[in-house]
Formats: sequence, C-alpha cells, structure tokens
Amino acid sequence: MTAQMSALDDFAFCEQIIKRHSKSFYYAFSKLPEEKAQAVYAIYAFCRTADDSVDENLGSAAQLKALDHLTADLDRFAEKQEVNHPLWRALRVVFDKYEMNLEPFYDQIKGQRMDISFSTPKTLEDVETYSYYVAGSVGRMLLPIIASDSDVDCTDAAVSLGVAMQLTNILRDVGEDFRDKGRIYFPVEELQRAGYRASQLANAEINESFIQVWELLARRAEFLYDEFLGCIPYFDKDSQAPVRVSAQVYRGILGSVRQNNYDCFAKKNYVTKREMIRILTESAK
Repeated sequence: MTAQMSALDDFAFCEQIIKRHSKSFYYAFSKLPEEKAQAVYAIYAFCRTADDSVDENLGSAAQLKALDHLTADLDRFAEKQEVNHPLWRALRVVFDKYEMNLEPFYDQIKGQRMDISFSTPKTLEDVETYSYYVAGSVGRMLLPIIASDSDVDCTDAAVSLGVAMQLTNILRDVGEDFRDKGRIYFPVEELQRAGYRASQLANAEINESFIQVWELLARRAEFLYDEFLGCIPYFDKDSQAPVRVSAQVYRGILGSVRQNNYDCFAKKNYVTKREMIRILTESAK
C-alpha cells in the first residue's frame, strides 16, 4: 500500500467519526476543498476521542485515566513519535501541511478534565471560560486551515464561534443535562437574580424567570455569532461559505427552541433539513 493510499484510509477513518457523531458539522465542512475537509475530519476525530474518554468510562478515576492516556499520546505526537493509529497519522499530515498549534489540543483535554470535576458555574464569565476549553479551543484548532492565507488575526473570531456553539449546546440540552447528569450549566448568579430554583428545573418548569436566564445566554451566544460572522471576509475564500453555514446552522438551534416555546425538556430542538438547505443556498450567494 502506498503512503498516499494509507493517508486516504486514515482520513476516511476520521471522516466516518464526524459523519456518525455530527451530521450538521459534516454537512457544513464536507463542502470545503477535499484537503481542508480531511484536515477538519482529523481534528474532529481528536476532539471526539477526548469526549469519549469521559463519556465512555464510568467514574472519574477511569475518565481521568483515559484523559491521562490521551495526554501521553499527544505528548508523543508533540515529539513526533506518535502512536501508529489512523487518528495520529492523519493529524501528522495536517500538522505537516498547515501552521498548527498544539496549545488548543491540550486546552481541549483540559476542558474535558473540567467537565469531570464539574460544579455549577457562578457567573456567565465562568460559563464562557468552560466553553472556551471545551469548544473555543476547537475554533483555534481549525483556524490555520480555514484562514491559512489571512493577513488578519482571526483567533478571537474563531474562539467566539466555538463559545457561541457551546452556549447553544447548553441552551438546547438544559433538560437532558439535568436529567441524565444532574448538571446545571446556567450560572448561579443569574438564576438567583431571576428567582429560578433548581427544584423548578427538576420539574421542567418553563416560566418568565427561566426564559429570562435562557435569553441572557442566548443573546450572548448571538453576539458571539455576529462577531464571528463579521470576520468571515478575512477567512480563505474557499472556506467562507462552509464556516458561515456551520455558524448559521448552529445558531438556528436557538430559533428552534424559541419556536418550541423554550421547551428544552421534552422536545428535541434542531434545525430541519429544509432549513439547512435554505441556509446552504443563502450562503452560496
């Protein structure tokens, strides 16, 4: 098997991971030129591996051990002595091709560690700090691929998109996070200000107080989406439409929640295929 064929197989392995776990991301980023799309698939596969280190292990000891193992693999990669595995081989091709930075990869693992030792955030700033590590870091990973020719530093914009997407996840999954994990990602300070209690969340109570806190985070997410979209002209021309689509599709989840009268408990809020096609058509203009 030639080295080129082996690399194609490695990227195909990564592509299957994003295709299986995130149809919306795959839908957007598969529109990139093949080389760039493959790079995104490899980065997503790394992030998925970090996620799975927590999700697929029971108990914090096993989860931390899995993250220690991933950190050791990343350390080996940093020394150019990576594990002989499709993910790491694909990432090596990406790092050889683009001006990549290892820091956000380590930040992603730190975000997973934060998730294991989770406590309800006190302030909106705390929510955003957590959101940077688990999602804003991904924006930084992708930046050398989608803004490879830019004369403008788009780091803040890329981080804004990641944080906005994580806030959107929090707003979409309020009920699931509490029901399945006993977690509240809404900041304590804002819940107290609105007079909304954990017992009301446990009863899936949607009232003016709940909407007040939900909208506070939603407006912050929308501000960050706008910040990112305002920087789109500085991204590579061949990447502008796909990244715009990824932002608009995810932003559309907020509209879905609103249309469902803020029901984040009993309803699955998502962007319909018809809406995704509309967004894709508009972004191509």
